[in-house]
Amino acid sequence: MSKIILGFTGLMACGKGTAAKYYKEKYSAPTFRFSTSMRDLLDRLYLPQSRENMSTISRITREAFGQDLYAKVMAGDVGKAEHDIVIVEGIRRMDDVKELKKLSNFKLVAIEADMKTRYERLKVRGENSDDASKTWEQFQKDHQLETEISIPPVMAKADIVVDNNGSVEDFYKQLDKLVIR
Repeated sequence: MSKIILGFTGLMACGKGTAAKYYKEKYSAPTFRFSTSMRDLLDRLYLPQSRENMSTISRITREAFGQDLYAKVMAGDVGKAEHDIVIVEGIRRMDDVKELKKLSNFKLVAIEADMKTRYERLKVRGENSDDASKTWEQFQKDHQLETEISIPPVMAKADIVVDNNGSVEDFYKQLDKLVIR
């Protein structure tokens, strides 16, 4: 099997992390997240890993070091991975796509789910420090953050679209089709 690099994009709580975890568990695929280095930086600064703090760190570091800062880091890390299937989670910007498209066998995958479904999933998962207590109004407001408004244009450029409004089993079947030849 030749190397397959799948890059996931989608609005918050659409299933990107679930998809990455599935590939990691079923196919032993390494997963790379754009947010990892930002989370590491927030931890080092003893700041909460809230969506607002993540957005601020992203904006400030990109302004200081270039809009493609994280894309170049990600492409370098992913390019070195020696596995048949490699997953990139959390693609949010066209600069990210531009850099990753330089890698052979890269496919951009948009994961879609309706807003109410995503809100319910976000409340349960508790990935960020403020997820469990987030109100519907706050969730809607989060979609206006700089890191979120850049996602829909990226989704429009996807090579593949996966619908995650159904059962987890249906979602997994769609994911399997992406790598089984």
